[in-house]
Order: sequence, then structure tokens, then C-alpha cells
Amino acid sequence: MRRVWSSFMAVLFFWGSVPNALPAQGRRAPHPDQETTTPIKHLVVIFDENNSFDHYFGTYPVAANPGGEPAFYATPDTPKVNGLSDTLKNANPNPIAPFRLDRSQATTCDNDNHYKDEQEAYNAGLLDEFAITSATGAGCPPGLDMGYYDGNTVTALWNYAQHFSMSDNFFDTEFGTTVMGHINLISGQTHQTSVANVSGKIANGSIIANVDPVGDDCSSGTEVEMTGLNVGDLLNSKGVSWGWFYGDFTAASTSSSGTATCTSEYDGHYDPFLYYASTTNPHHTQPASVAEIGHKGQANHQYDLNAFWAAVENGNLPAVSFVKPPHVDNGHPSDSTPLLEQTFLVNTINRLQESPYWKDMAIVITYDDSDGWYDHVMPPIVNHSNDPANDALLGTTGLCSGGAALAPGAYLDRCGYGERLPFLVISPYARHNYVDSSTNDLTSVLRFIEDNWDLGRIGDQSFDAIAGSIQGMFNFEDRRERRLILDPDTGTVLRCDE
Repeated sequence: MRRVWSSFMAVLFFWGSVPNALPAQGRRAPHPDQETTTPIKHLVVIFDENNSFDHYFGTYPVAANPGGEPAFYATPDTPKVNGLSDTLKNANPNPIAPFRLDRSQATTCDNDNHYKDEQEAYNAGLLDEFAITSATGAGCPPGLDMGYYDGNTVTALWNYAQHFSMSDNFFDTEFGTTVMGHINLISGQTHQTSVANVSGKIANGSIIANVDPVGDDCSSGTEVEMTGLNVGDLLNSKGVSWGWFYGDFTAASTSSSGTATCTSEYDGHYDPFLYYASTTNPHHTQPASVAEIGHKGQANHQYDLNAFWAAVENGNLPAVSFVKPPHVDNGHPSDSTPLLEQTFLVNTINRLQESPYWKDMAIVITYDDSDGWYDHVMPPIVNHSNDPANDALLGTTGLCSGGAALAPGAYLDRCGYGERLPFLVISPYARHNYVDSSTNDLTSVLRFIEDNWDLGRIGDQSFDAIAGSIQGMFNFEDRRERRLILDPDTGTVLRCDE
């Protein structure tokens, strides 16, 4: 009887320690994290900086392969992308033709990517003003933005595209800069601001340039609070765990009153949740414990990358994780390089693939804006604006329009879609060596989160209401036990398990 009782207790302990392992009659209700409409239980969104599709993938899958650089050779079945044709490279409408940037040219100037200036570059669909507008106010040489890298520099991204899924028709939600891209990613709504107008930064209640989050101890200059909803609010309402993990978030010091002093590398533009009273962490407070990460607590879902890896290593990875690299690794021209970005991406993705979470994970890689780098595709204008001071897609007429009349009550100064951006999905469920050409934008990521965890929509003219779906980049009927382990320095393949 003692042996029987011991065996019974051992079985009881084992089953009680494994979520959802009990038979149906004795099973507790599933945790909201596990109640998903697809097999994806963990989404990791890696949000990098300032690169257009043509700047990274314009000649994909053909690389120059000069001596002394990591070589890239595509498999014969690699699909083509809507990239830079010979005509675009040799007879471009811009005064300077696209040109290849070498690995030795990884450090570049930071182009102009302002809301109005990007519209002017597209010049009513002629796309012939890039080499002129990119240098406006940025101090860059005219024509720099016509440069592009290939698979000898952004080697890892090209290898991820070979083995997983990428898009060649994914757009910034609006023309413009960092803050707009970040806020659109989490809410699809740059209009609901606490400040109606600030010259050159906020127009008609919409953000059109970089501003700081109100109340953040480390903010300076124009401070703004967003008054609408974000996806964190939706996730909280359903009890789904989530977090924004930013590499430079940790305060350099904290005063006795609790006020944070940030490092020189910190940039409040890189944490959009700080702009909302419901999800802010103004003093950069650390979580009280690993168990708090992803849940309600003193950090309020805002963390650094140390917290992300602590959650991974301790079995507490949130269902939805936004990963923002430190500024030196995020790919932003001048601050970072594609080579440093590559090292961060590969180290992060290698480690996640080796984690227990990989089996039901999807990793998304995309960007907040284009930095003004050339892209030859005219974006579909799905949201119009007619602010004569700030809209210039149709020249001097003060319009950003696809020909349709402005809808009654439409919020101005949110013209989009903006420039085409790189977008990749890395997952055991991602289609293999696949190029998706359906029309999507940053809020398609928001829509996937909303749909996968059944959250509903943001509302109030958020772009999520019209966003395309990224689910075509998955095959949920064909889960493959594959891992692609790359070299963090060169981006070349170290191991491929398929």
C-alpha cells in the first residue's frame, strides 16, 4: 500500500506540474496566453530602425559576392521579389541611380525622413525626388539614399528569407519618423494626443515628427501623452501576458525620491507604451521579480533586455514580447550599422530557437520607418489628408490623396501608407523560402496580435481596421522541426536542421 500510495502521489505531482496535462474532466480552464486562434503561443516582435525594402532586399536573391566578403548563393527555387530591375538600376528617374554599398560602407549618414519630405520624394507617384529630398536638413550628401546593401552585408536577413518567409509588399503605416512608426505598431493611431498643435511636430492633433513621452523622467523638449488605447490595454483586458523590452531602458541611476537618470544612449522614442498613462513606467522601475515579467506589477510591462532573457531562462516568457535593440545594435544609420544589427539579430534568434518556446513561437523582424532610403514602389494611399502646411504628395497642392475625397470626420496628417519596409517571419510554422506579396503594413502586426488572442480592435480610426493579414506567411498545417543557426559576425549558415 505504501508503494501504491507513493506511486499515486508521484503521478499526481507530475501531472499537477504540467499545465493542461490533466484529463479533460479534471482540467482547469486554460490560461489566456494559451487561448489562441492559431498554434502560435509566443510572438516576439523585433523592431529595428530606419531601412527601406530596396535598401536591404532590392537585389535579392542575387548578391555581388566580391572576394573577401561573406558569399550568398540562393537556392534554385528561390522566388523573385519586386526589387531593383536593370532598368531601375541603369535608367532611374532620379538624378542618381541606385548603387551598391559595400560592407566597408556599413556606417552611413542619417537621411531625412520627415513626414512632408518623404511625400515630396514620391512626387505624385513619379518617385524621382529621392536624391534631392533625402539630404534636406539632414547634412547628408545628395543621393546617399539611393544606396543599397546586398547579401554580402545583410547576409543573415537574406539567409532567414531563404529558410522562412518574407514580404515584398509591407509598408510603413504613414510617411514619417520613429515615433509615428512605434505608435502605429501598438495602436494604429497617431492622432489622439494631449497637444493639438506644435509647429513641425504636431498638426491637427496628429504627430508628424518625433516628440517625447509626457512624464518620462528622461524626456526633454515637446512632451505628449496619447489619450487612446494601445494593444497593451487590449492584452491586459484579456489577461494575456506581454512586455516591451528595450535595450537602453535601464536607468543609469535613481535618486532617493525615485527619479531616474538615464544613460546617454536612452531614447524615449523607442518605447511607445510610455506615451500612454495606462502603460507608462516613467521612473524606469525594474520588475520586483522574474515572476512579475509580463504581468501587472511595478514595472508596468516596460523592461530592459535583461528582463527578457530572465523570463526566457526561467520559464516566464510573455505571450507577446516586443524587443527593441539598444541604439548601437538597431540598424539606425549613423547610430548603428547593418553589421551590428546583424550580430544582435543572430544572437537573439539563435538563442530563441534553442529555447523550449521555439516549438510554438513566431519571430517577426521589421522596422519603424525607412530613413528616407530609396524604394521604387509607390505605396497605396489608403488614408488621405489635405493639410496644406504638411501634405505634399501631390506637389504644392497640399494633398496626400489617392484621388478619393477625404472622408467626413477623418483625422488629418496621417497620410499613408508610407514607404515599403523589410518584413520577415521566422517560425516552425513559417512557409519555407516564401515571398508574400499581399498588401500589409505595421498595423498588420497589431492585427495578428488582436486576432490570435481574440482582443478586438482599437477603434477610433485606427489603421488596424483596414490592415491586411500576415497569416498567409504561415502554414499552420505543416509545422517543421527546423532551426537555422547562423554566424553572428558573418550571417552565414552554421547549422540548418530541416
